[in-house]
Amino acid sequence: MPLPSPCIKVCTMDETVGLCRGCLRTLDEIARWSSMSEQDKMQVWRQIRLREAQIEGAAGSSGGRQPPDA
Repeated sequence: MPLPSPCIKVCTMDETVGLCRGCLRTLDEIARWSSMSEQDKMQVWRQIRLREAQIEGAAGSSGGRQPPDA
């Protein structure tokens, strides 16, 4: 089963950090998503989790975004 896109339809780039405010992906990750291997997609999901932890870590939030089981 293919990994789903992390897109949550909140497509606004934060130019200061270079990430989409909705899915926390870079423009390159967004553009290449449909042609990425499943392994590459899982790596993007891992990066999203790390980015989310960095953003929310200061606030003490546990975060809610999880990559699908693979």
